[in-house]
Amino acid sequence: MPSEPLPQILCDARALTGRPPASVEVAWKLAESGRQLDANLVRLPPGERIATHTEPDLDVLVTVVAGSGTVDAPAADGPQDLTPGTVLWLPHGSTRSLTAGEEGIAYFTVHRRRPGMQIRPRPAATP
Repeated sequence: MPSEPLPQILCDARALTGRPPASVEVAWKLAESGRQLDANLVRLPPGERIATHTEPDLDVLVTVVAGSGTVDAPAADGPQDLTPGTVLWLPHGSTRSLTAGEEGIAYFTVHRRRPGMQIRPRPAATP
């Protein structure tokens, strides 16, 4: 008989963000089976940048847990500051970049889980 799912403490963000990383890294990721969400703790060293890109399919929620930086969107009036405690919504279809500040930045991203790749038969050719 399957047991009821239980709440779980998964990580200590403070322990993972004690000092800036030497390079961009995913310090933690949600990997539990049966999950409906994907989540990552991303760390960028001082001045490092996530290049301008567009996520066409997924809304992403970002929560800054350490350090600082900026998020920039070409359609916006200018960069917006990111500091610990900032919660940022990146709607699907939005174009953005993120730059770490002088002490680097660490942030959680959370979004709906992408479906896994599937191998499907080719559609039948129509005459």
